[in-house]
Amino acid sequence: MKLVSSCFLFNIFSLKALQYLNKYFSKYKWRIIIGLLITILSKLLALQVPRIIGNSFNIVEDYLDNTVKDLAAVKHELLMNVLIIIGVALLSGFFTFLMRQTIIVTSRLIEFDLKNEIYQQYQKLSLSFYKQNRTGDLMNRISEDVSKVRMYVGPAIMYTMNMIVLFAVGFTQMIQVDKQLTLYTLIPFPLLSISIFILSKVIHKRSTIVQQYLSKLTTFNQEFFSGIDVVKSYGIERSIIRDFDEIADESKEKNIDLQKANALFFPLMILLIGISNLIVIYVGGLRYINGEIQSGVIIEFIMYVNILTWPVAVVGWVTSMVQQAEASQARINEFLDEVPAIQNNNESPTPINGKVTFQNVSFTYEDTNITALKNIDLTVNAGETLAILGKTGSGKSTIIELISRLYDVTDGVILMDDKPIIDANLNDIRNQIGFVPQDPFLFSDTIGNNIKFGKEEASKEEIIEAAKNAVVHDNIVEFTNGYDTILGERGVTLSGGQKQRVSIARAIIKNPKILIFDDCLSAVDTETEEKILSNLEKVSKNKTTFIISHRVSSAKNADKIIVLDDGKISQQGTHNQLIETEGYYKDLYEQQLLEKEN
Repeated sequence: MKLVSSCFLFNIFSLKALQYLNKYFSKYKWRIIIGLLITILSKLLALQVPRIIGNSFNIVEDYLDNTVKDLAAVKHELLMNVLIIIGVALLSGFFTFLMRQTIIVTSRLIEFDLKNEIYQQYQKLSLSFYKQNRTGDLMNRISEDVSKVRMYVGPAIMYTMNMIVLFAVGFTQMIQVDKQLTLYTLIPFPLLSISIFILSKVIHKRSTIVQQYLSKLTTFNQEFFSGIDVVKSYGIERSIIRDFDEIADESKEKNIDLQKANALFFPLMILLIGISNLIVIYVGGLRYINGEIQSGVIIEFIMYVNILTWPVAVVGWVTSMVQQAEASQARINEFLDEVPAIQNNNESPTPINGKVTFQNVSFTYEDTNITALKNIDLTVNAGETLAILGKTGSGKSTIIELISRLYDVTDGVILMDDKPIIDANLNDIRNQIGFVPQDPFLFSDTIGNNIKFGKEEASKEEIIEAAKNAVVHDNIVEFTNGYDTILGERGVTLSGGQKQRVSIARAIIKNPKILIFDDCLSAVDTETEEKILSNLEKVSKNKTTFIISHRVSSAKNADKIIVLDDGKISQQGTHNQLIETEGYYKDLYEQQLLEKEN
């Protein structure tokens, strides 16, 4: 019995990945201690029943052997034993209820804290991390993996303590009753210890594989739902189903392999418990015949063995839970140990005015090894507007990402208000940037709240004013619920141009020092574009503005214009200067002028 406990405890508490949870155990130590004390009390009471029943049989045997002749005394003692058993059962049940309430609730609190920690870590991680990891895998680790860990900090620990207390107290009481019979009863348990040790290794290995395949399934489904319009447009449902079936079949096979290992435990437990009962009956019967023990001892030992059946039988289940939790926590730790590529190097407040300077800046994407910018030198004073044009892949969006410190430069330096941007407070920089991407993301919320996202305390009037400046107010009021219209799966689907304009309104309402428009007018018509640009000219007054565009119409009113080609500045100047200079800008201007005339 000691071998079982020691081997099992070694497997639980020596697992390296799960040691990360020690800080949570320390945080809730008093809850856990109280739960353990309640567990001890509950099992101490439960283990009194075999002794009382054994004594009752001994009393009856003594009366039948005329050792005790007072029938009334025998009846009184038997009645008292019955009442004690009932009382013990009630108290044991009550303490068991308190035990579950204490330990299981604590496991839920730890689950809550762990999910929050993972989510906060996700918030801290840099953009490069998300480009290298799939959304489905991220979701699986914060949901399925955390659930596996909770089973360890709750049921696994609770049942483990049950087992330890039952083994320790039961073993002690059995020794006190009869040492020789106890030793015979424990003969099967070394085999159990060895079985646990071997199978736990197999379970751990297979659990890790199962979780990996679960992540694959989650990722596949997430991508399918996100791209359902593409799937249906191309009519490739059968191909997708075939790919899903392939991954699902592999996952099924790995789960079956895991369950085969788990399934070995319970038949083995039943076999070993059965052997222990046979040993008790045989050895105990021989000793009873020889007059060495009373019949109550045999009954007491059979009850001890059967009381210990559940904790022994649950060893396999708990071991499986612990091994799965180890595999899941190891996966969680991979992300928790991830150091964000972009660090906030200054916790002190940094005032932002909006002057941006690039000094010999080069940048290479680490994941693709593509050099997006090469020796860029430019200065945009606070309140100025810079338009950036160029072919696809020329590095336009990269400049914007560097200004927002989504990445850090490979070479050179970026200055914010004449100070290195890496020395400024990261949160202050991003709080003073209003960013409108080409493909805007809108939350599954009301249109009003999507605009309000840029300024949480914004009033209704401010929301409407921002929408008017973005030339989307008239579209919104046409909806049945107006600004209360729910977007996303349960609401209307906005057109590409409407999404862009809502995103523009969200940036405007923020009233930042720096405005960034990344080709955000590509989905609107020329007339609407002119209205928006006219409004933006008023809104962006005294704000540093960056406009990325493929249209000359969006760039012509900018204070400065640069043209990028293969990561380098090939042209720069004002609109009037550039249309007089041979090059990309003049060609684009003439082409778009011709298209407008036609």
